[in-house]
Amino acid sequence: MANEIVKYHHELNTIPLRKFSVVEMNLFFSIVSRMRDKGDKRVRFSFEELKELSNYKPTANARFVKDLKKTYDKLMDLRFGRTSKDGLYSERFVLFGYFEINGKADEPYVDIQIFEKAVPLLNNLEHWVRYSLQQFSELQSSYSKTMFRLLKQWRTVGKVYFEKEDLYELLDIPKSYRESNIDQFVFTPIKQELTPIFKGLSITKHHAKKRGRPVIGYTFTFKPEINKADDFNKHAPTKEEQRIALALTNDQEYIDKREKFKTSGDIDDQIEILQRKLEILEQVKELYPTNSKKSAKKEQVASSEQPFLSEDDQNNLLGELGNMFK
Repeated sequence: MANEIVKYHHELNTIPLRKFSVVEMNLFFSIVSRMRDKGDKRVRFSFEELKELSNYKPTANARFVKDLKKTYDKLMDLRFGRTSKDGLYSERFVLFGYFEINGKADEPYVDIQIFEKAVPLLNNLEHWVRYSLQQFSELQSSYSKTMFRLLKQWRTVGKVYFEKEDLYELLDIPKSYRESNIDQFVFTPIKQELTPIFKGLSITKHHAKKRGRPVIGYTFTFKPEINKADDFNKHAPTKEEQRIALALTNDQEYIDKREKFKTSGDIDDQIEILQRKLEILEQVKELYPTNSKKSAKKEQVASSEQPFLSEDDQNNLLGELGNMFK
């Protein structure tokens, strides 16, 4: 999978991958990565090649065939196409017109051919989305995977707004979810996994100016990438990298909100600032466990496997926290 890049027309990002599992997303975008610039030629993937590309863990071919079938069945439910401005002309088509799975061959394979009408989505691209296949496939949450793709479309801008209904459809959020469910099960894994990739990732809710102040949209902001940023050999962040990036981003959000409070004096802002203080203190407890020698020994073993905060970083973080609470 080394140096494998996914690149396709950004229109593909507008198609909600409804009910796709993490495994099925990995298989689909692994196929997309190798179908680029092949025109409408039939492309063959060996089972081993496709397993490696998609970071597929199970080894049994029977299970792999089953997952391939499920992926293609869901792809057949997706409808690509275009409609004229006056609505008098419309066409719909599937992405792949041919999909053969042969697990009986001496070297099992999958043959795939893009549908003629869909060729522009993967060939001779003028407007495109690009990212590391390995980084994408190693993300654990399906919400994180979809948001990763969407934000990569705006990687050099660092800011994008989504209407509530559009975002919920793209992320395939269950209609039964309340706002608290969405914060817990959707935005928490997104921030956890993507903050180390999109530096300073922040999600701002926009409310309607009417009774109940319902959410009407979301703005995602992060530090823009340079236009020629390297996407090769990128891995998904480790748990430790996620924790550190989140702590630093949350600290900066607190500083920004504290400055806002100084000028506005709004009581809601004041309550939110106090809540953030409590959250940051909890994060500090996690970063600096002191409960027992056993806990310290456990952390020492973990740190030998992955790099932890350096002494300078620890002192800097504590200094920042001290300044916040003055």
